[in-house]
Amino acid sequence: MWRWMATRLLVSIPVLFGITFLMFVLLRSTPGDPAEYLLNPSIMRGATPEFIAARRAEFGLDQPPPIQYVLWLGEVARGNLGYSYANGRPVGEIILERVGPTARLMGLALLVAVLIGIPIGVVAALKQYSLWDYVIAVLSLGAVSTPLFFLGLAAIYLFSLRLNLLPIGGMVPATHASTVLDEVAHLILPASVLALNVAGPIIRYTRTSVLEVIHQEFVLTARAKGLSERRVVFVHVLRNALLPVISVIGVLIPVLFGGSVVVEQIFSWPGMGQLVLLAVNQRNYPVLMGITLVVAVLVVAASVLTDLAYAIADPRIRLK
Repeated sequence: MWRWMATRLLVSIPVLFGITFLMFVLLRSTPGDPAEYLLNPSIMRGATPEFIAARRAEFGLDQPPPIQYVLWLGEVARGNLGYSYANGRPVGEIILERVGPTARLMGLALLVAVLIGIPIGVVAALKQYSLWDYVIAVLSLGAVSTPLFFLGLAAIYLFSLRLNLLPIGGMVPATHASTVLDEVAHLILPASVLALNVAGPIIRYTRTSVLEVIHQEFVLTARAKGLSERRVVFVHVLRNALLPVISVIGVLIPVLFGGSVVVEQIFSWPGMGQLVLLAVNQRNYPVLMGITLVVAVLVVAASVLTDLAYAIADPRIRLK
């Protein structure tokens, strides 16, 4: 297993290089100059080309793009993700402040999606072509198809404005010192909205996988032995049906991060999603490159953990 993990990590290195290089090229292809954006408009009106060129040199933007990328890689190899154009703070420090809130949001959303998606998918498969199956199919399709911003605004209107059950946004209350319950209350709405967005695929894949397994010969043999339906489903069917679902859950990690960008903006959640939009608006290349690298590492790590979970769930798979 250790040899397999080492091989996966070595293969991941060129993948990370490819992701960061692609992001670097896309950023440099977008219109706008960070040196001009970060200047005060009153200063910008009277700025000379020499002054703007000096600002570009200050940010290292006067170098050819390939040189900029190589210099950035050199700093990353030393553990330095660069410095923000906006305030000069280390990018690693800025990202570290935002990782915690985003990790809590994505972690709870994924947990909720799995806890509701797998049981509902199993029910839909066991009740194939029944009213329950059709209702679940419509609801899961609606959850996937409805834009996140609409789900978020609808949740705020219903649970915050109309029913006054949960706070509108933010991570802590502004009127008094926060407690654990306050933070949980602020987390429920954004995590639930994000969970609905990824629960749909889990439901559909679970249903399809259970339907494929439930007609296998070993399931028919288990029933022929007189085992209860509950034991057949939970011991023989579900474990084998979960194998494709585990792969889907691993793929959903980048989907969760993409959704968190929208959800964090709607609910004013101070995580990496908000930081991405702020950095895009500021043309803050070092922050965007740092976030890209962190997310790429997390996605690769999630892929490795998914393969490990797949091997644990299926004894026939051996990692050598």
